[in-house]
Amino acid sequence: MKKRHILAGLFCLLVTTPPIFGQSKLIEKVSKKPGEIVIPYEKYVLPNGLTLVVHEDHSDPIVHVDVTYHVGSAREEIGKSGFAHFFEHMMFQGSDHVADEEHFKVVTESGGTLNGTTNRDRTNYFETLPSNKLETALWLEADRMGFLLDAVTQKKFEIQRATVKNERGQNYDNRPYGLTYEYTSKALYPYGHPYSWLTIGYVEDLDRVNVNDLKNFFLRWYGPNNATVTVGGDVTTKDVVKLVEKYFGSIPRGPEVKNLKLPIPALTQDRYTSYEDNYIKLPMLRMIFPVPARYSTEEASLDCLAEILGQGKNSIFYKNFEKAQKAVQSSAVNSASELSGEFTLTVIPYPNQTLQDMEKTIRESLAEFEKRGVTDDDIARFIAKNESQTINGLNSVSGKVSQLASYQTFKGNPNYIGVELKNYRSVTKESVIQAYNKYIKGKAAVILSAYPKGKADIVAAVDNYTISKEGYKAPDYGYTGLTYKKAKDTFDRGQKPGSGANPIVKVPPVWQKQLNNGLKIIGTQNDEIPTVTLLFNIKGGHQLSANNLSKAGVASLTASMLNEDTEKYTSEEIASELDKLGSFISFGAGEEGTTIYVETLKKNLDKTLALLQEKLYHPKFNQDDFDRLKKQQLESIKVQSTQPQAVANDVYNKTLYGSKHIKAIPVYGTAETVGTITLEDVKDFYKANFSPSVTNLVVVGDINQAEVEPKLAFLNQWEAKEVKLPTLTKAAPIEKTKLFLVDIPKAAQSEIRVGYVTDLTYNPTGDFYKATLMNYPLGGAFNSRVNLNLREDKGWTYGARTSFDSDENGGRFTFSSGVKAAASDSAVAEVMKEITNYSNTGITESELTFLKSSIGQRDALQYETGIQKARFLNRIVQYNLKPSYVEEQSKILAGINQSDINALAKQYVNPAKMNILVVGDKERIKTGLEKLGYEVVELDTKGEVVKPAAESQLSAPAASETSGNPEKESSAPKGKKEKKDKKTTNK
Repeated sequence: MKKRHILAGLFCLLVTTPPIFGQSKLIEKVSKKPGEIVIPYEKYVLPNGLTLVVHEDHSDPIVHVDVTYHVGSAREEIGKSGFAHFFEHMMFQGSDHVADEEHFKVVTESGGTLNGTTNRDRTNYFETLPSNKLETALWLEADRMGFLLDAVTQKKFEIQRATVKNERGQNYDNRPYGLTYEYTSKALYPYGHPYSWLTIGYVEDLDRVNVNDLKNFFLRWYGPNNATVTVGGDVTTKDVVKLVEKYFGSIPRGPEVKNLKLPIPALTQDRYTSYEDNYIKLPMLRMIFPVPARYSTEEASLDCLAEILGQGKNSIFYKNFEKAQKAVQSSAVNSASELSGEFTLTVIPYPNQTLQDMEKTIRESLAEFEKRGVTDDDIARFIAKNESQTINGLNSVSGKVSQLASYQTFKGNPNYIGVELKNYRSVTKESVIQAYNKYIKGKAAVILSAYPKGKADIVAAVDNYTISKEGYKAPDYGYTGLTYKKAKDTFDRGQKPGSGANPIVKVPPVWQKQLNNGLKIIGTQNDEIPTVTLLFNIKGGHQLSANNLSKAGVASLTASMLNEDTEKYTSEEIASELDKLGSFISFGAGEEGTTIYVETLKKNLDKTLALLQEKLYHPKFNQDDFDRLKKQQLESIKVQSTQPQAVANDVYNKTLYGSKHIKAIPVYGTAETVGTITLEDVKDFYKANFSPSVTNLVVVGDINQAEVEPKLAFLNQWEAKEVKLPTLTKAAPIEKTKLFLVDIPKAAQSEIRVGYVTDLTYNPTGDFYKATLMNYPLGGAFNSRVNLNLREDKGWTYGARTSFDSDENGGRFTFSSGVKAAASDSAVAEVMKEITNYSNTGITESELTFLKSSIGQRDALQYETGIQKARFLNRIVQYNLKPSYVEEQSKILAGINQSDINALAKQYVNPAKMNILVVGDKERIKTGLEKLGYEVVELDTKGEVVKPAAESQLSAPAASETSGNPEKESSAPKGKKEKKDKKTTNK
């Protein structure tokens, strides 16, 4: 077998030219013309090679700062995988003028958010802040670019190495199908190719690296000449340029960085590979074809091909796999990175089917495509969806900044959005067929079988590929002779920048109306992009099964059925029309309501609403659709039983509420309850509970009340019914803290939950709001006590948090985290210690100052996007609030003091009356947990007691009602933020 290997070399050139200040060169200025899809900006280059892109957007008083370095896992050495991402973590650990853990504290205290991500080809760091904090963000970013290494210590290094290992455990090793990309990457790319390992890396490689590796990585790749600073929001360009020159201009230029160029992999035959997955019930078949890199001339055509084959209800895969009830899931995706692309076909079949059969059906589906060809409707749907996604991706300043940064990093042209749109609008039937013939038809692929424990006999074929090191020659990465040279400044970098007055944040002006049938409508105009969002909330949802637990899950099944056929149209026909409009309509069920989410371009609102009317008023409720969806739901329930996070969430609720409380039953039901549901049950649920009398509608977008009201006239036809919401009973209080243990053999991590049921009803200006303030320093922020302890100080977890949730009937206080298995008992002990200390001693003065500053300034970020505005308005109408309630919250925040917080902590955080749940490998963790001194009760994955004993009963009695969380709204589809960026690992 012929193999291609990496022969490319990298060269290093240290440039020591003294910096020149105040001489940023304006490269270009792009303005927006009427009707044009463009992101206006100015682009500059500093003498040290740093690129600066500035986008002014004065619609909201916020600023987003992004620093993208053109370095990802593709620049790592063989045997040192995962280092780019590991280094990303180290960039948050302080620098010469920013103390340990100070980066998160400064940004959060300013009311902002921040993070960093790493993928194959780049690493970026970003902050969103009130606009008066621009200088603070630039000061922070410049300090870690120019002054990192002397602040690095061995202790920080070891803690972050442990944190990254826990991240791998949580997101890969401890997750169903989490290792699929690791296996396919090894098989697809030749030995030594930088895409042959994942961004997260291998544990053994993470163990191999040391502090000197970190320092060399920083010196080699983190120079200003390999970075782009992109700033967008309520800023003035000339001010941004001056500040960037001040803070970044003196940082010495780094070594030369040249773009990598490698051929896409050449496969001479199908490569079969497989692995046993401890966390899956259903096998997976994945077939990957090597295709061209991102921004290739064929990328758009391959994207269109993927949509025709395996995306949406009009795809060939949907018809042949899901509609035919052969598979729970099927998909086709074209994913392109800087050096190569991957065209991936995935199928998760139902039980009692082999992966050989799935491969056979995939190949038959490809043959069907060859016979079917590409239609005009295929092209129309694809182009319309792309345009809609592009426009929706620009609904936030962070989305626009991220797009500018990505285009500059990979194309050297921030204005590439127009080029890309043109490429996608230029896709033709012929270009799609040409791409298929060139890269898919008759071509070899990597074919992965992921199979459940002990079921190796169902693989597609015996493994036939062995990785060969023959001919590999390591490139020169340019690490020789690197030296650390700090900037020389004329100002004191140790002086933290001040800030002007907090920006004035205005709650969106709203209009309200109630129809004669009881439907309540609330809306606000937002003309930043030409779109309209509608969010319906029909009260009831899962909790309507409280009086008949045997039908729990019927709300979820009903919502699924409303996404299927109507009396006039098949679901495929409606999906086709929506795609051609670039619109989206989706029904979904939650704990306390059913939501309908509608998103459309304003120009297509009328046609979209006509389709909504058909779906809402005239569902067909086909028996075939019901049988298929019920089967899918039952299989999904089985899958959940092997996932530690899902098991932890479900069993935790049972320990709190008792097994016969609706809150203890997941929204999707159980195998027993869903098994009893019939199509008549779904019809009855729809007829009895879908009524305008219990429905709220939020309208947000580029449309005013006078324009939209006539378009919503069809809602007057909706017949009102009396819907009786169940009376919810309260869970019994916990008398004494117990520890519950659920065994997941060989679990890489343990999931921990600690908490109790509160009597706090949702009141954004009452005790619930005050309790959330009290919780903030304990576990509500990144630099909260529990997260700093377990993640930053111990390195046991990727993240730890505490929270209060509530609705009209009460809620919960919960600690949650996934920790490495070996630290399970220690983590529980530390959590209980933090909770106890906080309950006993309360908040410190510095924590109170931080709390008031952080919460008090974050309103600037709350109402930017359409979905943010929609959720805000939904709370107003759902809980009958005045829009001015946020002003009352500000008064509460300003007036709350230490004694208030301490009293709340004693009242609502009682460590003696909480349930502790640990889900993990009993063989490894039970002995340590028993030494903690709590009564240990073993449960199975359904929450049933494994060893019945009088002293080992669930502390909560049977109940029949539940409650939900008003903050957990239905999510909206996101636009294209950074296209094809699938293997991104977050901080």
